[in-house]
Amino acid sequence: MEKFEGYMFTALCSTNFLVSCLLFSRVTREQREPYMDEIFHVPQAQRYCEGKFNEWDPMITTLPGLYLVSVGIIKPMVWLTDLTGGVVCSTAMLRFINLLFNCGNLYLIYLLICKLHHREKTRTTSRRVLSALSLSTFPVLYFFNFLYYTDAGSTFFILFAYLMTLYGSHKASALLGVCAVLFRQTNIIWVVFCAGTLAAAKMDEAWRTEHAKKRDEKPAPSQVPLSLAGARKVAAFALEFAASPGHVKAVLQVAWPYAAVGAAFLAFVAVNDGIVVGDRTSHEACLNVPQLFYFFSFALFFSLPVSLCYHRALRFLHAVKKQPLFFLCVTAASLLLVWKFTFVHKYLLADNRHFPFYVWKKVFQRHELVRFLLVPAYVFAGWNFLDAFRSRSLFWSLAFLACLLCATVPQKLLEFRYFIVPYLMYRLHMPLPSLPRLAGEFLLYTAVNAATIYVFVAKSFQWPDSAAAQRFMW
Repeated sequence: MEKFEGYMFTALCSTNFLVSCLLFSRVTREQREPYMDEIFHVPQAQRYCEGKFNEWDPMITTLPGLYLVSVGIIKPMVWLTDLTGGVVCSTAMLRFINLLFNCGNLYLIYLLICKLHHREKTRTTSRRVLSALSLSTFPVLYFFNFLYYTDAGSTFFILFAYLMTLYGSHKASALLGVCAVLFRQTNIIWVVFCAGTLAAAKMDEAWRTEHAKKRDEKPAPSQVPLSLAGARKVAAFALEFAASPGHVKAVLQVAWPYAAVGAAFLAFVAVNDGIVVGDRTSHEACLNVPQLFYFFSFALFFSLPVSLCYHRALRFLHAVKKQPLFFLCVTAASLLLVWKFTFVHKYLLADNRHFPFYVWKKVFQRHELVRFLLVPAYVFAGWNFLDAFRSRSLFWSLAFLACLLCATVPQKLLEFRYFIVPYLMYRLHMPLPSLPRLAGEFLLYTAVNAATIYVFVAKSFQWPDSAAAQRFMW
């Protein structure tokens, strides 16, 4: 890091922390008591603070990573500052842990951008710094820095694990992956992704070697093939690769720490009789395929300033004109999937404190045909998503798409928090945007953050059967 860039980034971190602290103070003043899922998380963390590690709230569905890290940070602070009384492990103190994770996420995002885009030549200092700032304020993630939820810590450990993978520190990455799983069990998918990138690198190398031997063929494609013939060719190669002991051995030599974490997780699932701990009635897996379409739409909206342009729209129209049968088949398949595999969670229809409730009510419940009429928009959003990976290798793209499917489709509940890590991974791997586009992205995120925090703080309401103030949130 050059001196100027170092000073700029240090000033950015300090300013970001100061602004976040001011917002944190306002949110905490308005909502002093635990809210929403905090009514489970805060008391459980307070039990851990009191040393009661054998007491567990059966309504909590995640592992105790958040509470263990909180105690590990707060207890030394209490000892050093000689704090006593109700401030120790109070709701505000526990929430403050996520502000620390926010600083960590900003730094990790910056390091990931530097690592992933190290081939970019000159004039990228401002773009790297602004990219890091923009992504650290990604609205869905940023909002939960002010409440005691698992999202900030979960994202921190996933980003840290992936950074270590990129640097080749696979044992450290696997250990950080364990920490991520302790925050949220579904993070095992992104541990698998870290291993998948290693397998993808080996497969890309073998793919290039194989095609280099054939003089009549062009170099291997760098994107997911949009044809049946190309898909069959890739599938045949993948099966051949998996059946080769030499290739499998080469992958395991570097990916064995992740394999060990995966084996331990499978043992946990067998002993626990499932992934969820605690209350399982509201967290049942299903094939909710339209979740993938919702994610594509979500990604299109939040990446709009940096992903969409006139030339890309023209390229999409050209692709449709060039392969009309392919896009017609994709649209028909999407219509079928929406028809047969749409599931609606009871919470989505009942809890009017969450934004997805209003998205579903105002859009999808207007008419039963709306979900089908949105399919062309899903197709475009999906194409736009894949088009951003044109510079990425074929098998890396396939590994990411496989993990994206596993992270979204089994979820019955439409919950924007589940899209945080997939979106950040998508956005981090896009080509580094220009400064005007980054400024537009930052302004969009700032506007959304300002609106959501304002609505949460100033627009409380009450339920008829409850005296407690209810607030709107992600």
